[in-house]
Amino acid sequence: MKSALSAFGAGLLFAVGLAISGMTQPTKVVAFLDVTGSWDPSLAMVMAGALAVFAVAFPLITKRNAPILGAGFEVPSRRDFTAPLVGGAVLFGLGWGVAGFCPGPAVAALGSGMAESYLFVGAMAVGMVIATRISPAESDSPAASMAANEPGDPAC
Repeated sequence: MKSALSAFGAGLLFAVGLAISGMTQPTKVVAFLDVTGSWDPSLAMVMAGALAVFAVAFPLITKRNAPILGAGFEVPSRRDFTAPLVGGAVLFGLGWGVAGFCPGPAVAALGSGMAESYLFVGAMAVGMVIATRISPAESDSPAASMAANEPGDPAC
């Protein structure tokens, strides 16, 4: 229960931060990507703020033997670039540039009632289901198991 409440609190804090910074507005994101036109650098400032928090917090957190609400840290062991990784990054970037949404801000924007966010999140969910059907061996993340609706997964 503590873990679920902690995850909810972190998600809520993230959503509020996205809303306050305006990152749930696709026009703001597209304006950031428009470097030859009316460029809006505010997204870069949000990213810089996130990196500053990470730079301070990560070394402090990883000095611990284990996380507060978990048995151990889960750090990826793979360091190579695979075709699915690069393809997914390209697809993500294209979607971000065309729609002005990425997953976090799109989910946060659902609360605003913005029709575009519902369309984006719906398409994203369909894409997650398709991805787990195409490559189930590489889809072992919590998000992928949620999309596949695997029985026994507490996230379902």
